[in-house]
Amino acid sequence: MSGQDAKAGGGVSYADAGVDIGRGNAFVDAIKPLVKSTVRAGADAEIGGFGGLFDLKAAGFSDPLLVAANDGVGTKVKIAVETGIHDTVGIDLVAMCVNDLVVQGAEPLFFLDYYAAGKLEPDVGYGIVKGIAEGCRQAGCALIGGETAEMPGLYAKGDYDLAGFSVGAVERDQLLPRGDVADGDVLLALASSGVHSNGFSLVRKIVADAGLAWSDPAPFATDNALGAALLAPTHIYVRQVLQAIRETGAVKALAHITGGGLTENLPRVLPETLVAEIELESFALPPVFRWLAETASIEEAEMLRTFNCGVGMVVVVENGKAEAVETLLRDLGETVWRLGRLAAGDGPAVRYAGSLSR
Repeated sequence: MSGQDAKAGGGVSYADAGVDIGRGNAFVDAIKPLVKSTVRAGADAEIGGFGGLFDLKAAGFSDPLLVAANDGVGTKVKIAVETGIHDTVGIDLVAMCVNDLVVQGAEPLFFLDYYAAGKLEPDVGYGIVKGIAEGCRQAGCALIGGETAEMPGLYAKGDYDLAGFSVGAVERDQLLPRGDVADGDVLLALASSGVHSNGFSLVRKIVADAGLAWSDPAPFATDNALGAALLAPTHIYVRQVLQAIRETGAVKALAHITGGGLTENLPRVLPETLVAEIELESFALPPVFRWLAETASIEEAEMLRTFNCGVGMVVVVENGKAEAVETLLRDLGETVWRLGRLAAGDGPAVRYAGSLSR
């Protein structure tokens, strides 16, 4: 019996259960130009097959190690849903993966996304993929595939979730962190673009407790609505950091400051014999973090292990070449400053001097 005959006879279709295959196919066709815009050496950024292909030889690698990372955007997605602003969380999705790759010296090669909703809303999905494609272009990686899932009954009306997966490569002899991370090495901070994509369960609670709406003027940026200000996408550091690694030869380690803040993330790239001595007064707490801390009376230690507090990436460099690295990163558009240094010790892996300036 054909599908048409079955329907005419009263049979139940997949669409009756809430999943519209035709709508999904139309969505894939609509996003193909976005995907194509991410083409790079090694990948043609075509979608529609069962798997995406990547040619490491065409990308110029000779003895590579592959590095993989996956992540999501967390409850920041809820703000996107409630504000109707969907074209920035895709950048966050890419950023959270590729920034994790570059800390090992890896060049991001390709990216795949997973977008799940109760019902596929083409305009929403297009905005999301538009952001993903923009993130891939910023990172220099190809969007070679993904999955869009309609799951009625699992997600509330309008809700969706995102996950991403990226693979990068690094020549075997250039893997970070290097083995010569040592006492006296300098810690350079690269500024974040805001809250990035961590701590939003607490952010949303603070906003709710304050009785604010997403459309209200942001208390920390009154020229912008609160929701739009908090949705500022995660900064992607890939191109700038890779250039610093390759041109200076002085970058020994990198730490992407995500959930856990400086307190939890810096120790992940340090030998157990070294501690990071951080000068908190080397920078001013950005307005968004100052507002969060003051509004909810968050203690300094809690701020430092929950949020990035304005530091999105830490670069560990040898002392004698710190100025050259700092100058190059600044020339590439980064806001960079000396955050502290490494010292011998077996106490807390991160020691803070001074206090966060509010």
